[in-house]
Amino acid sequence: MAKTDKVIITCAVTGSIHTPTMSPHLPVTPDQIARDAVAAAEAGAAIIHLHARDPETGQPSPDPDLFMRFLPRIKQQCDAVVNITTGGGQGMTLDQRIAAAKRASPEMASLNMGSINFGLYPMLSRYQSFDHAWERAHLEDSRDAIFRNTFSDIERVLEELGEGCGTRFEYECYDVGHLYTLAHFLDRGLVKPPLFVQTVFGILGGIGPDPENVLHMRRIADKLFGDDYRWSILAAGRHQMPLATMAATMGANVRVGLEDSLYLAKGELAPDNASQVAKIRRILEELSLEIATPDEARAMLALKGGDQVGF
Repeated sequence: MAKTDKVIITCAVTGSIHTPTMSPHLPVTPDQIARDAVAAAEAGAAIIHLHARDPETGQPSPDPDLFMRFLPRIKQQCDAVVNITTGGGQGMTLDQRIAAAKRASPEMASLNMGSINFGLYPMLSRYQSFDHAWERAHLEDSRDAIFRNTFSDIERVLEELGEGCGTRFEYECYDVGHLYTLAHFLDRGLVKPPLFVQTVFGILGGIGPDPENVLHMRRIADKLFGDDYRWSILAAGRHQMPLATMAATMGANVRVGLEDSLYLAKGELAPDNASQVAKIRRILEELSLEIATPDEARAMLALKGGDQVGF
């Protein structure tokens, strides 16, 4: 693993997992997404990972026009690296999932490294009713859905965004096999170092949120990529802060945000994304770790620069 002198904090602002019923603080409208993104950057996030939602219902949306209602505002108000999803949301086609990134030509985009089951349905038991009709189906349908990321899908994203737009990637690895898939593309020369490897823990269908799994993913990544990668970690729900802290002591970068967890502490909903960024920053600084600025993150990840985007 390439030496990390400073820790890159990524903030995933809204995602496509949680629904409006689950938290009144989940950003839904373009105004809310822009506000939360800028505040997260001001709190210390160098990278902002973004999805869009229908402003009326909060349902995840791939509509590039919705992205363009908040992307320019974020760029105008802060210097953070903008990272646009290509994972999209349940039921979206690959064309839909990459449309916003192709329009915006961002410095970074997420790229999932394998197809998995992605179970959200256990959350159904926590809520008696939902604010919007789509929410219950969104959770229930995950019981019989596959989050598709085939070799062909990955090749297409690398070609159209990587080669076509100069975008670099947050390689999201939900299990050990995903690391080997990324190594396959590295061997073929389709991805180029430094790789930003985001290991994901705690999604039902992916690797579990156990400390020994964090150690294992790190060992395998070191074996496969040596000094050619920068490691980052995210963990779902209540595992977010503990595993991020553990991994940071091992040299990892970290990701927080309401996409990954709605809570700031046990039983306490996070009032916004910035509060989670401020918390992990406080923890990191107490561990005598320094926080990377956006420009430092750009240098560490060999990004093209904020002046080369399409928004």
